[in-house]
Amino acid sequence: MGTTGQGQAGQAGQDVDEVNVAPVRKRSAVRGFLTAMRLTVVSAVTGGALAALVVAVIIKDVPVFLTGGGVLVVLILIGVVAGRRSPADEEPPAGRIALARIEDLRATSGESADVPVTFRLTVAPDDRPAYRVKIEQHINLVDIPAYRPRGIAVVEYHPDEPWKVLIVTRPTAEWSRRAEEAEIDSAPESTLVVSPDMSEGSWCMLTLFAFLAGAALVVLLFRAELFTSGNDDGAAAKSPSSSSSSSSSASRTFSSSTTVSGPSTSLLAFGVMRVTAMELEARVDTAYVTAITIEDHRMAIRGDSTRPVSETVHLQSLPYELFPGLVREARTTLGVRDPRSWRIDVTPGTGAGAGPRVRVTVTGKEGTAHLDADATARITDRRAVGESG
Repeated sequence: MGTTGQGQAGQAGQDVDEVNVAPVRKRSAVRGFLTAMRLTVVSAVTGGALAALVVAVIIKDVPVFLTGGGVLVVLILIGVVAGRRSPADEEPPAGRIALARIEDLRATSGESADVPVTFRLTVAPDDRPAYRVKIEQHINLVDIPAYRPRGIAVVEYHPDEPWKVLIVTRPTAEWSRRAEEAEIDSAPESTLVVSPDMSEGSWCMLTLFAFLAGAALVVLLFRAELFTSGNDDGAAAKSPSSSSSSSSSASRTFSSSTTVSGPSTSLLAFGVMRVTAMELEARVDTAYVTAITIEDHRMAIRGDSTRPVSETVHLQSLPYELFPGLVREARTTLGVRDPRSWRIDVTPGTGAGAGPRVRVTVTGKEGTAHLDADATARITDRRAVGESG
């Protein structure tokens, strides 16, 4: 794996943790089942009580109205009492530090400097086999270039809940050294671990289903009283309208571009390039492209889905925050006294192991000049006005 163990001193404690994993997960599953049952019952009773109130108003039945209202009052009282009860203090599980290989990452645009990034990781603990996990974590725009596919990151994980992984953005010097020296192989997809708990969407669906089921049961019980009158005058059934859309494309290439509007808005402003790249990535649903073009108010990308990853550029791996400095260098040191326009072209590197190539071109009355840089924005070549090449 390329990672080093934590030593024999903590092996006994680790063995105890491994033995306790199964009972802890079983208790978690039991608690989850009981919570789901309680939520189902409460939602169904609430839906039935509200439906009873509506039905009672329609059929003018006072006992039904009082019953529905009484059930709602009881539910409210139970909720108030349960809310005042302080939950038992539970000791949070202790986290451990490990190294992880970044298999892939995808950032989405956000409203602040910290943007949500989805990581696919191979976590390599010192005390158990490596495994895969998918997490989402907010990362500062400035720190995103430090996380690249096939790179090594320091993470915190929980042995009892291995799906709970957090990237350590400020690791200690020792762990930073280990991350720089480590080489971690990708774990098989079959080792992917996910949380056994229900997601928020599943809880919402369960609540909605139980609520509607309770309401439907009450309506069915009183269907005779509700629908006895007016059957002949009922409105004609309407056929539901439906719409569908489909799209297909035989082309294996794609392209997209966006323009930054506003007279005072430029892609050279801090953070604007990366946010624009995130928007384009979300639009084409991939971070791997074959060409990137950046101008003062426009960014465009092109790609080919048949290209191998080694012949593409990962949109989030580029140091966009350093590109304005390259533009400023090109505009002031290449002999173009009055530059009228500039353009950045990013293409995959040529040759094995070569990173993306960044070329900054400036144009003015004197002519055209350019400079080349590598994936870290380090200048590798200059061509001033009048120089060939």
